[in-house]
Amino acid sequence: MQTKPMLYSTTHPTPVGTLTLVASDRGLHAVLWPKLSRQQAGISPRPRHNPDHPILQKTALQMDEYFAGSRTSFDLPLDLEGTRFQLAAWRSLADIPFGTTTTYGRQAAALGIPTAARAVGAANGANPVCIVLPCHRVIGANGSLTGFGGGLPVKEWLLDHEAQVLTTLTIVSNSQWPTRQPVQTRLSMPVA
Repeated sequence: MQTKPMLYSTTHPTPVGTLTLVASDRGLHAVLWPKLSRQQAGISPRPRHNPDHPILQKTALQMDEYFAGSRTSFDLPLDLEGTRFQLAAWRSLADIPFGTTTTYGRQAAALGIPTAARAVGAANGANPVCIVLPCHRVIGANGSLTGFGGGLPVKEWLLDHEAQVLTTLTIVSNSQWPTRQPVQTRLSMPVA
């Protein structure tokens, strides 16, 4: 019988609420919304509070960078538990570019099972590492915002945040700032 790894947790304030971060020594295990308890998320054994755990620190730093607009993807080891289908669906979320959306049907088609849109939706609903694996970027076929663990207002906020960051990045990368002429560092003075 395989034993479960020791889990560690900390809370982290963000613009969308205080999130609970859970990790093992192998990687990030969960990102919990404020109203979701570890029991509801199926997390056991009870995580040991340890804000100094390196994976939790790295996650908190990358979350801060994401919310500040300086990070468009996460680079974290993950320790996910789920069925093979769930793991495939969750990992495919990382392929959705920052600031864009896709549908459950397109996500299912990318997995090679175009008729599994509902199953993909169910898997995304169980995504344990929201924001890091961006299930908020998946919308309904008609363009509507659909179910999200953090609530639809948070999903809308995250999508608006990414759109604003992309707009800022586009403005900065397309700007034609005049190049500044070097300042003369020595004055030439006539010698008498």
